[in-house]
Amino acid sequence: MSDETKTKVGNNPRETTVKITRDAERWEVLVEAEIPAGIILTYREHAVKEIQKTAKIDGFRPGHAPESEIIRVYGEPAILRRAAEDAVQRELPEILASQKLPIVETPHVNINAPERGMPLTFSARAALAPEIKLADYKVIAKKHLPAKGKGLEVSDEEHAKAMTHLKRERARIEKVEAGKKPAEAAEEAKAIGEKDLPELDDEFAISIGYESIAHFHTKVRENMKTEKERQAKDVRRQAIIEDLVKNSKISYPAILREYEINEMEARLKDDLAGAGMTLETYLAQMKKTWEQILAEWKAPSDARAKTRLILGEIARVEKIEPDEEALKQEVEHAKKHYKDATPEALRAHIAHAMRNEAVLKFLEKNDDSIASEFDSKDKSATISV
Repeated sequence: MSDETKTKVGNNPRETTVKITRDAERWEVLVEAEIPAGIILTYREHAVKEIQKTAKIDGFRPGHAPESEIIRVYGEPAILRRAAEDAVQRELPEILASQKLPIVETPHVNINAPERGMPLTFSARAALAPEIKLADYKVIAKKHLPAKGKGLEVSDEEHAKAMTHLKRERARIEKVEAGKKPAEAAEEAKAIGEKDLPELDDEFAISIGYESIAHFHTKVRENMKTEKERQAKDVRRQAIIEDLVKNSKISYPAILREYEINEMEARLKDDLAGAGMTLETYLAQMKKTWEQILAEWKAPSDARAKTRLILGEIARVEKIEPDEEALKQEVEHAKKHYKDATPEALRAHIAHAMRNEAVLKFLEKNDDSIASEFDSKDKSATISV
């Protein structure tokens, strides 16, 4: 879906005629403009003077060659191309400003071949800044938070299953140490009846660094509880994000979705390389084409792009920023592992991740402050990313 508007930049016939087409689906703008011949003539005169300043032409001192010599040496087409480039560099920003078009990347410009005495036509396409109208994120977050005082516990049955798993693992290790092949040891350990599995006693607990088997049981329960809480937090965060994506109104340029797809592609190729597999082999195993994979990624990439924008906008509204000292420490630590990365890019990446984590922690607060008046905040904005 798109809409068009036609206008003039200025109030007289010598002003540029402009046609604006907004692409609502890709959230981009196409500017098509015609600069009158009289204005291009002015830019041509300026181009000649600029060339004269540095031109080295036999028989003339720099800056003193006449226009006829400049044209003879450089050629009218080259002078007109320079004039056209200068005109677009000057006129395009004025067009964007006059039409109040907030763009977030350098426009892709196409200039038609200029002809002397003729108007100059050019087009420019650019991504528009995202427009975000946030859902009531505080109400949504509170809806998904657990009730106060209701923590997660590890049941006796869950603990018993974990102990049985550890007994089988101990049996498998003992068989490997006795000379069995790993796969064979795993199958034999799996087949052992529960009553015949090795006991987990004080001697075993002490051998792996615990004070006693009672101490070991306590630590296993603590670790299981921590893991349950981590999983519950991940589920809760995902539910909050999905609710925010569903209920917020967001328009954003396709380039952000394409960025997410590129990131997903890079991650897939890294995983395949780590597994010693090529993309072609993967596609053959999946019985899918690359086009089918990209089609499947469309919805997830859209959700990922919107999630980035939502978390960034909440950070802006709530003035949430990562702790500077913690950020500095993380960057210094990362430099040791990513020596080829530029410090600026590394810092930006880590700051982005830390800011998102801070926003999620803010949303997870289970207290009355999270339910303060949302309507007093600026819920919609046009932002640059």
